[in-house]
Amino acid sequence: GEGSLEHVFIATILQKFCRKMIIHVFPDDNTFVIFQSQINTNGFLAVEEPKVESEYLGKMPASFGMIAIFLGDLDNSDGVGKVYYRQDSRPSVLLRTIDHISQAFPQDDEIKPTHALIITWENVAAHGEHGRGDGLDRKRNTFQLVVASMASASYAILFYPREGLQYISTPVAGQSVPVHAGFSQGLVQAWFSWSSSQGPYYRIATDDEASVRQLSEETNSGRRGVWVYEIGTSPFFSSITPGLVTNLSPEEGVAVGQVEQVSESPPRNNGEQQEIEFPPYEHEEEEETPEPELPPTIYPVQYQPRYPVVPESPQTSYPEPVQTSYPESVQTSYPESVQTSYPDSETCASNRQKCSSFADCKDYTNGYCCHCRPGFYGNGKDCVAEGKPQRMNGKVSGRVFVGNSPSPLEFYNNDLHSYVVANDGRAYVAISTIPAGLGPSLQPLSSLGGVIGWAFALEQPGYENGFSIIGGVFSRQAEVTFLPGNERLTIKQEFKGVDEHDHLVVSTELEGRLPEVPHGSTVQIDPYKELYQYGSNRITSSSNRDYTVSLLDGSVQTKTYQWRQTITYQSCPNDEAVRDVQPTQQLSVDQIFVMYDSGNQLIRYAMSNKIGSIHGGPPEQNPCFTGRHGCDTNAACRPGEGVQFTCKCSTGFTGDGRQCYDIDECRETPEICGSHAVCNNQPGTFRCECVDGFQFASNGKTCVVDRPIDHCQRGTNNCDIPERARCSYTGASAYICSCLSGFVGDGHTCQDIDECEQGRCHQDAVCYNAQGSFTCQCRPGFHGDGFQCAPELEKTQCERDRESIQVSSDTGSFSFFRPRPAVSQYIPTCDQHGAYEPTQCHGSIGQCWCVDGNGQEVPNTRTGPGQRPLSVIPPPIGPTTRPDVSPVAPGTHLLFAQSGKIEHIPLDGYSMNKGEAKALLHLPDRVVIAVAYDCVEKMVYWTDITGPSISKASLEGGDIISLVTTDLESPEGLAIDYLARLMFWTDSMKDRIEVAKLDGSQRRVLFDTDLVNPRPIVADPSYGRLYWADWNRDGPKIEMSNMDGTDRTVLVKDDLGLPNGLTYDPESQQLCWADAGTRKVQCMDPNGRNRRTIVEGIQYPFAIVSHGRNLYYTDWRREAVVAVDHTTDRETDEFLPQKRSRVYGIATTPTQCPQAYNYCSNNGGCSHLCLPRRSGFTCRCPDVVDGSCVERNL
Repeated sequence: GEGSLEHVFIATILQKFCRKMIIHVFPDDNTFVIFQSQINTNGFLAVEEPKVESEYLGKMPASFGMIAIFLGDLDNSDGVGKVYYRQDSRPSVLLRTIDHISQAFPQDDEIKPTHALIITWENVAAHGEHGRGDGLDRKRNTFQLVVASMASASYAILFYPREGLQYISTPVAGQSVPVHAGFSQGLVQAWFSWSSSQGPYYRIATDDEASVRQLSEETNSGRRGVWVYEIGTSPFFSSITPGLVTNLSPEEGVAVGQVEQVSESPPRNNGEQQEIEFPPYEHEEEEETPEPELPPTIYPVQYQPRYPVVPESPQTSYPEPVQTSYPESVQTSYPESVQTSYPDSETCASNRQKCSSFADCKDYTNGYCCHCRPGFYGNGKDCVAEGKPQRMNGKVSGRVFVGNSPSPLEFYNNDLHSYVVANDGRAYVAISTIPAGLGPSLQPLSSLGGVIGWAFALEQPGYENGFSIIGGVFSRQAEVTFLPGNERLTIKQEFKGVDEHDHLVVSTELEGRLPEVPHGSTVQIDPYKELYQYGSNRITSSSNRDYTVSLLDGSVQTKTYQWRQTITYQSCPNDEAVRDVQPTQQLSVDQIFVMYDSGNQLIRYAMSNKIGSIHGGPPEQNPCFTGRHGCDTNAACRPGEGVQFTCKCSTGFTGDGRQCYDIDECRETPEICGSHAVCNNQPGTFRCECVDGFQFASNGKTCVVDRPIDHCQRGTNNCDIPERARCSYTGASAYICSCLSGFVGDGHTCQDIDECEQGRCHQDAVCYNAQGSFTCQCRPGFHGDGFQCAPELEKTQCERDRESIQVSSDTGSFSFFRPRPAVSQYIPTCDQHGAYEPTQCHGSIGQCWCVDGNGQEVPNTRTGPGQRPLSVIPPPIGPTTRPDVSPVAPGTHLLFAQSGKIEHIPLDGYSMNKGEAKALLHLPDRVVIAVAYDCVEKMVYWTDITGPSISKASLEGGDIISLVTTDLESPEGLAIDYLARLMFWTDSMKDRIEVAKLDGSQRRVLFDTDLVNPRPIVADPSYGRLYWADWNRDGPKIEMSNMDGTDRTVLVKDDLGLPNGLTYDPESQQLCWADAGTRKVQCMDPNGRNRRTIVEGIQYPFAIVSHGRNLYYTDWRREAVVAVDHTTDRETDEFLPQKRSRVYGIATTPTQCPQAYNYCSNNGGCSHLCLPRRSGFTCRCPDVVDGSCVERNL
């Protein structure tokens, strides 16, 4: 039962012949393993000697350290259930763990595990549950734990069966008790007493069965049944941070052959092995072999396609993390002065002024660096005196929603002031002019200004605070997630260094939502620890923070938020001496005080900060490290032996250290500033200022005669950029900065005024904000200048057809998006009521024909020149209907795909006639993704990714015809050009776009470069245009080209997440898309202008189609078809299919084809493919040529 992870089998089977048998696993000296651990067949990994079963079964937290994945009274003694373990460091395994961790923590980019401990409990049953005797009918569960180890942190990955747990409780003391999952440190003994108390713990599942069932149904990593946690470092769980992605990612859905099928077959037998993530057992000789490939992609697998993660509503239950303090270990080293600066390839001779006045410049091989002098610390660019209190000033702006309020509270340039007593790590922060609606709810955010606490934290031996390492110029972005409401807030801060008053300068922006703290309530924040991980010019940290809200009625609420932040900075690359910075340090924060002063509209924070080791150990006793030394606030504490220490006044002060007094350099050395200068004394330092008529020379020290300089003309002013601000020269060397019209600010910093929020446009107009300006545009159906809009009389279909043809003919060559003109356009004639005349004629060709009420030509009524049709011949009878094809009634319908079928919904105007909805095509065992419609032959086309194939069938009945069945992997988008008789499709696995005739012949690849995950594609036959979207998670985009592949252009690349659906409306010439990443539907014109949001906050759109004033999209989460009126920007209707499952592609079946023309209507005289473009067409050969093809451009 015992053995080294490297000297027994790579995988070892644990069998519980005696239910108390435990396998011990010890780490080798030459390998890095998380901790000495013991694997228990009862579903947990112990980090210390476990107790007897009666002391831990049904009890969480446990009295000893453990990771519980499925803690219960489990049985594997029947030969069917098994437990495997192995340690693995192969790249294929480590890459797989990195994939899971990265998806759970998208902002972490320094994840490089060195080892993984993999434990698999396979087909284990609940103890005491018996079946028919052979064990095959017992309920069994399979689950897996992977512990990935790095030098600075470790992660636990928990896998549960995606198809659900077969049992969720086990017998304990004669009762059925739900299993437990979570982390427990066990009992912790106090340092100065013999008593023990419960250490920190973190529960994933609570005591109710519903939370256990959610283990296989929900996630914190974007993948169903997969839970990822950062668990700190050995030997303690110094902090437990759950994954951030609480919604199921698109990877749980459709991609190349990896489809979560809607199966109607019965569930697997209870005795059958359930799927797991990592192979549980591999022979020793196989250790060097490659990792086996995943199963055939049409079967359910743990890995699903990598779609971007989409935020959604929070989970129904949340863990209860607990943070505690751990004493620091003693280090003997003490930090030296810091040696960093900003990069420059020049020498100190010409750049010395770029260093702090308290720093020296040193030349290196590749350039120079700045070094703070003894008695100062910083990065050389910014240096401050050791022991001296530090101040931070800045501005705070934000747009914050509070509670469930639909409207944000906005504020701009509010003052922030902070003060730190550097020799004891105590920090104070105040922000002014915070309105009463926001102030109370800001109380939990002590770290809003607490970064100065990290920057000047009290340093423990061998560790350095933030300012010592990176100075005062850096950027910080923090993401805060509040539980259980899942409100999210983003904090962005820019630290701009130390100003002439020795104050650190910062600007802060807040964006997001806060849970509401009622007015008059007080907030108490528990002490917490935060791990800072230091990389190249990048620092990351995370923590869980508990806080208590005391309401006016005396009730108390305990809440939690997760805090993750990234700090970026620029170190000096020229320094040849590599600094020895601890890769991971722990910030300990306690004595936290928060208060909102409603009378003065001030939010105040105070806290004590220490920076030190991440490992446990007895606390430092020297007063210099505890902050209890009694030194003057302007003195540095110098530690001695034991608890001995001395106090030394900071530079610029004098005294015995217990009492320090400012040195007045101006009085003691009057000539210190030189001639033509005035000396101004300041605490700890002094400033020299040139007298009137003089200014500092380039050395920054000598005052010379002041020659007037027009800083506005020379561009040496500090006004905002000319696009936002105006610089006005006022004589001598003075100037004034002021913001341009449309902007607000002090002239040095100007921000755009969003006039659209001020209601400047008419109520029937759409407002488009731009930098410094805005435009108003009347909505469709109204006319005017946008400031005044009046309704238009609605035109009939015949009148609209006439108008569109006449307008397109009149625009001439000045319209970029213009139909290519025919030799002579046919213009329909309308009667006095706007209806189609029953007989229509085209004078240029001398033909007439009959039309129905929709303007559609009646077959067999067209006559020759000089003749008019006399009668209507009935249309021929079409083919009979197959049992799996249901013909649709005349009129416009919506077609949409579900797994295994295509359904249709009749449209009554723009309303969905839900009562008449039914299946059009039954396609068992198929997953239909894209749907398109040919209005000429009234055929529906679709793509199927299980085949894969592209097929068609008639709406009027007939056989299903397969068109393309080879050289496909995942056809997910489909578009039809009804004029040129072409179809286009995307393949998201082959990463290409192809074209073919409508019968599937003459295939040609249009694009196979710069595509990662192409999905939706739409065609505009009138202009010979193609539009498609690529949801590449690293760079989503919407592109456009001609149908012959020329003029490829990126239309949209900003503010996209997962553009799943795309549609083009030829009437309004609007390109619209549905984005499951930004959760918006947006539209713009085809050249990328006038982008606007139609609806936002939607759930998970997949496909979209336009029809008149409505947009219809399918939604995976709602499992519905949703109607949106893009003239009023609101949702109007929803259709829920009778059988609920994911819905995919969607299309409309118009009663007649839009009046249009392109040069390929009759194949353009080409021998093979005629591909339209904006100003003509191109004859192209298919990829498989028969030798008789001719290519040409016309």
